[in-house]
Amino acid sequence: MVSGSSLGAIFASTVPGTVGLEEELLLVDRVSWLPARAADVLVAVDDPRIKAELPACQIEIATSVHKDPSLAVEELRQCRTLLSTMCGPDRAVVATAVHPLIDGPVELAATSRAAGLDSRYREIVERQLVSSLQIHLAFGDADCTLAIYHALRDLLPELAALAGTAPFAGGRDTGLCSVRPVIAGQLPRQGVPPIIASWDQHADDLAWAVRGGAVTDPSEWWWELRPHVRFGTLELRVLDVPATTERAGAIVRFVYALSARLTELYHLGQLSEPAPSWRIAENRWIALRDGVHGELLDLRTGAARPAGRCLHDLVDASEPYAPGGLDDVRALIDDPPVDHLRSLGPQRMMPWLAEVFSG
Repeated sequence: MVSGSSLGAIFASTVPGTVGLEEELLLVDRVSWLPARAADVLVAVDDPRIKAELPACQIEIATSVHKDPSLAVEELRQCRTLLSTMCGPDRAVVATAVHPLIDGPVELAATSRAAGLDSRYREIVERQLVSSLQIHLAFGDADCTLAIYHALRDLLPELAALAGTAPFAGGRDTGLCSVRPVIAGQLPRQGVPPIIASWDQHADDLAWAVRGGAVTDPSEWWWELRPHVRFGTLELRVLDVPATTERAGAIVRFVYALSARLTELYHLGQLSEPAPSWRIAENRWIALRDGVHGELLDLRTGAARPAGRCLHDLVDASEPYAPGGLDDVRALIDDPPVDHLRSLGPQRMMPWLAEVFSG
C-alpha cells in the first residue's frame, strides 16, 4: 500500500475543477420487466466507457474527465442513447436505484471480481442490485481535497434527500424515500464515511484492512463519499441514479457548483470542523426515510429544519458558481421525482423508466 505522502501526491496531481461521472443501469425484459443478462449487449456496444458491473443485469457508464460538468452530462446522454439502441425490441435499459420488483439475490456477472466478492460476502453481495450516480471531483491540492471531503460529508443527507428515488422493493412500497442505502448497508464500509485526520491515517487504515485480508483493495471502501486513491478525486456515491439525463444534469451541475463554493470557503478559512459520524448518520436516516419532506437536524445545535429549506439554502449559496443558474434543481426540490414514482406504483414505473431513459 502507498504511504500518506504518496496519497497526498496523488490528490495534488489532478487538474482542479475537473469532473467525471459514473452511473449504474439495469437491463430488463420488456415483457416481465425483470432483470436480463447484459453480457451480449455489452459485446455489441463494444465501447470502453460502457462495461459490466457486479450483477449480471447491471451496466456501468463511465465518462471521460471534463472541465465543464454540462459536457460530462452530454457524454452520459450519448452513452445512454448508444446503449439503448443496441438492446433490440425485447429488452430495455432503465435507470433505477433499486429494481422495484426484486427483493433478494440476483445472478452475478461471470467475472473474476464477482466470484471473489461472492466467496467473501456470500449472499449479501448477491442482494446488491442497487444503482447510483457517482460524481468524481478533482481539486489539485491534497489538503483542500481532505477539507472538502469533510465539508461534503456533512452534507450527505441533504444530497441524498434531493436524489432519493427508490420507494419500492419486491413489488411493495417500503414507505421510504429510498431503500437503496438499506440494501447497500448489508455490506461493510457503507453509509457515512469516517473522519480522516490526515493522509497518513488514511494510508494506515487502508493498509490495515488489506494486510489482514478484510478487503483485497481500496475499491471495497464503499462509503457514500470516498477519496479515490487511483484517480485522486473525491467520489460522491450517495446519489440514487436519476431516471433521466436531464435530472442527472441538474444534480451534477449543483454538486459541481457546491464543491466550487466549498473550495472558496476552504481558501478563506471558513469551513467548519467535521461533525461526528453518528450525527450525520442520524440525518442520513431521516433523508432515506422522508427525502425532501423530512426535517434534518443542525449538526451543531440539533435544531430541526425542513430538508427542502436546507436544500434551497444550499442552492441559493451555490448558484453564483453555476452558469445558467440552478432553477432545475429547485424544481426537483419542490416537485420531488419520488412522489411521481410512488403515484405510478412498482409495475407501471418500469415501462415509464424505459420510455424516458434517453431523455
